[in-house]
Amino acid sequence: MKLEVVNMYPDILNIYGDIGNLICIKNRCEWRGIDINIKNFTIDKETNLEDSDMILIGGGSDKGQDIISDHILNQRNSLESFIEAKKPILAICGSYQIFGNYYLNPYNEKIPCLEIFEMETISKKERLTGDILISNNLRSDSLFKSKQSYNLTDIIGFENHGGRTYHNYDPLGNVKVGFGNNGEDGEEGMIYKNFIGSYLHGPILPKNPHIADYMIFNALKNKYDIDYLNENILNLKDIDDSIEINAHNIMKNRILKT
Repeated sequence: MKLEVVNMYPDILNIYGDIGNLICIKNRCEWRGIDINIKNFTIDKETNLEDSDMILIGGGSDKGQDIISDHILNQRNSLESFIEAKKPILAICGSYQIFGNYYLNPYNEKIPCLEIFEMETISKKERLTGDILISNNLRSDSLFKSKQSYNLTDIIGFENHGGRTYHNYDPLGNVKVGFGNNGEDGEEGMIYKNFIGSYLHGPILPKNPHIADYMIFNALKNKYDIDYLNENILNLKDIDDSIEINAHNIMKNRILKT
């Protein structure tokens, strides 16, 4: 099995260590015996998005979003087709916002976005900052249950955003501790097919191996015939996640005590 993974704008959108999400996907694929080919996509180095199996986009400052704004708008049709084909995308913070209708910046200027989702983000002076704990609304496929050595029901991370995002899609999770999308409705992130948008830095995937596996397994399910997967799933190597699970639970308990 092999996955083609695109890392979008790693030279511009990579704050709070979001490159760790790519490292996590790479390591977990290699540990399981899945071949992975990583391609960087940025303003002066494009690659065909539709030939890929997964896209990762990190967070960035308002300045970073301004830099990539015109360029990513030219990728709208490819990104929408990617999403509708149920291929996994992880978009963090600023890149999550850009999939909506618009972003109203601190100067009350309406910045055009991809308009793929009915979603708006309004920037405010007071930032929503700190560790965050949310429920996990993603549902793992039973096909891969034998390859999941954990029972993690929550998602942990770190948020630092001035934007307040509003939409009516399913959230990634419900906020237990922290602020989430806007500090008002008790929801964090969004899910649409295999698109995941979130404000969680940290980075999110190393802290939550179940989310990384969700993306990997859904990329495989999307790419390969179900009969092929049934025949080959047991050939995937098991991973000892004891360190990751322990770290996740320690951080979860620490957040609950704050």
